[in-house]
Amino acid sequence: MKIRYVFMVLGMLLYSMASSAAQVSVGISLPNVSIGINLPAYPQLVRVPGYPVYYAPRLEANFFFYDSMYWVYQDDNWYASSWYNGPWGLVAPEFVPVFILRIPVSYYRQPPAYFRGWQSDAPPRWGDHWGRDWEQRRGGWDRWDRRAAPAPAPLPSYQRKYSGDRYPRQLEQQQQLQQRNYRYQARDPVVQQHYQERAGQRAPAQREMQVRPEVQDRGQQPQPRLDPREQQAPKSQGREEKQQGKDATREQKRKQEQEQERGRGRNE
Repeated sequence: MKIRYVFMVLGMLLYSMASSAAQVSVGISLPNVSIGINLPAYPQLVRVPGYPVYYAPRLEANFFFYDSMYWVYQDDNWYASSWYNGPWGLVAPEFVPVFILRIPVSYYRQPPAYFRGWQSDAPPRWGDHWGRDWEQRRGGWDRWDRRAAPAPAPLPSYQRKYSGDRYPRQLEQQQQLQQRNYRYQARDPVVQQHYQERAGQRAPAQREMQVRPEVQDRGQQPQPRLDPREQQAPKSQGREEKQQGKDATREQKRKQEQEQERGRGRNE
């Protein structure tokens, strides 16, 4: 019984460790979610005074920009994307950046019902809403020196050129355009982890393309390899044909000489 109990405890510990690792690796899920935001053009973004965050005052949505990514709070969930029209990745409450959590209530254009009665110039009471476990994990999120706030990331203004039918829907195309036009390096640990995981997912595909053998033209048929003995066969065959030709010439000349000798014998 004791041995069985020890194995049970070890199994529970291993499961707990695996669960914790899984939670850390999915701070921001893969951007594959549509949340109903379909903007006809790049939105107007205005900085929240004293915060490294922008908000969209003309949108009927809780739409923000922070540290090179767009953030939306909708249906009690946070979503993030590197492009203003998505696709969006779901962000677990434990991994929402602190400066997103600190945005004052008054900058939410579509505040949920439970925001009512909360102080407008203070952040939402996330601890009351998400519970004590969340509060213990994210302790101190609402305490900070406003004078030490980092500078905001530059807006990715290059995205203004891409709207309507020109908006890139494929993640690979979005990443290529971002790498080409936006040089800012993220500073928030959650955002950095998101970009690192995304780069790690591209690496296997790139390595596969590099080691893939060269492909022949579709119109060109592959040539079969010949055995060395088969490659030498035409040469030996040519020599035999040449020798046979010489033998035939000698035989013909010998017959002519015999005919000439018979002719001389008749004349005598």
